[in-house]
Amino acid sequence: MNVYEPFRAGLPPMRAYLRSLWSRRAFISEFSRSQLREQNFGSVFGQLWLILNPLLLSGVYFLLIYIIGGSSDSSRFAHLTSSLFLFYLISNCLTGGVKSITAGGRLILNTAFPRIMLPLSAGVVALFRFIPTLAVIFVIRSIVGLTYSWQMLWAIPILAIALLLGFGLAILISCINVYFRDITSFLPYMVRTLLYLSPVLYEAKTLPERFQKLEAANPIYHLLDSWSQVMVYAQAPSLSSMLQALAWALGILIFGSYFFLARERDFAVRL
Repeated sequence: MNVYEPFRAGLPPMRAYLRSLWSRRAFISEFSRSQLREQNFGSVFGQLWLILNPLLLSGVYFLLIYIIGGSSDSSRFAHLTSSLFLFYLISNCLTGGVKSITAGGRLILNTAFPRIMLPLSAGVVALFRFIPTLAVIFVIRSIVGLTYSWQMLWAIPILAIALLLGFGLAILISCINVYFRDITSFLPYMVRTLLYLSPVLYEAKTLPERFQKLEAANPIYHLLDSWSQVMVYAQAPSLSSMLQALAWALGILIFGSYFFLARERDFAVRL
């Protein structure tokens, strides 16, 4: 006999929850693949558009900011392109995660499973969409004549931090959208604002010191700065930047997961 108690905010038994989540890792993989197929990822033109869209945007921004502004060089174009690709990984986690719970209403109402699987799947989709752009970054680096070094292996932990941040943001915003559906309408403006406030259209080192202090409140500022140092200049990122990026990623992931898990049992009523 099942006993249904009134909703109370609180964490479920975490050990059993994590075991259940791990046992369904194959479902996360297949669910992510199905979403990719819906986005025509399996076709040549679908994968080509994943690369062309941010690449065309970087070309437009480069034209407006550097060429019309009277200052341009190869490293700046490489910075703009590589940073924009990583920014798209984060933004795709947000845009994919925001509706992951509300769009899966029927699945939630009819099946018992850890609901956090849905925003995690959105993060996996964002990762698969990002992977083809890595080849473009290396092609651009080779064309513009940038050097390579072993320091570029720092890209691996930076990408891991970006994934932690992306999962945390997807989990958090998916839960918020259950209670405040209007956030979906505001999200494109939020993403665009975050783009302008982040070192994508400019390099972090060009900012005056007073603005660099304000950027400490931007969760992706140090992440993108570290990524640029590695992927553009083939240099190791500063330890402080890496630690701050990791602190932001873990903080958002832990807070978002706690908020999500504490409210998970209320989703069926809200949907």
